[in-house]
Amino acid sequence: MAKAGQSGMERTLIIFKPDAIARGLVGEILARFERKGLAILGMKMIDVPARIAKEHYGEHKGKPFYKGLVEFITSGPVIAAVLEGRKAIHVVRKMLGATRGPDAEAGTIRGDYGLSDRNNLVHASDGPESARTEIARFFQPAELVAPPVREWVYDLSGKAPE
Repeated sequence: MAKAGQSGMERTLIIFKPDAIARGLVGEILARFERKGLAILGMKMIDVPARIAKEHYGEHKGKPFYKGLVEFITSGPVIAAVLEGRKAIHVVRKMLGATRGPDAEAGTIRGDYGLSDRNNLVHASDGPESARTEIARFFQPAELVAPPVREWVYDLSGKAPE
């Protein structure tokens, strides 16, 4: 079985924010990630404690929107999930689209479902380092499972396409 980092396989954290849950969009959005070929390694619904929210958005501390980010992510339950797949970080962020719903292209998750400039449905890790940190912030290693080997999703043979 391929581990994260092998054959371009990566893990990323996504968080379905309170607006996605309130609007009943979690299943539909999650299905899009699954149809793309990303595997779900772990998922749970939680109330994010203020301490964790402040840590999670720490890079934005001091910016005018920081307080709003913390207030929003702690305003209701969220669903945190770990996805794995080839170039998962890039793929998920591309599927999400631009941060602000009105600016996101049609066909992206935010373009299809988002109109808010602030509440943008889903958080996604922005790079390998943040993915590792964020996954560890929300999941213990024992909470993640290894996906079954699905040779039909990824060509893990290492051979050049014919």
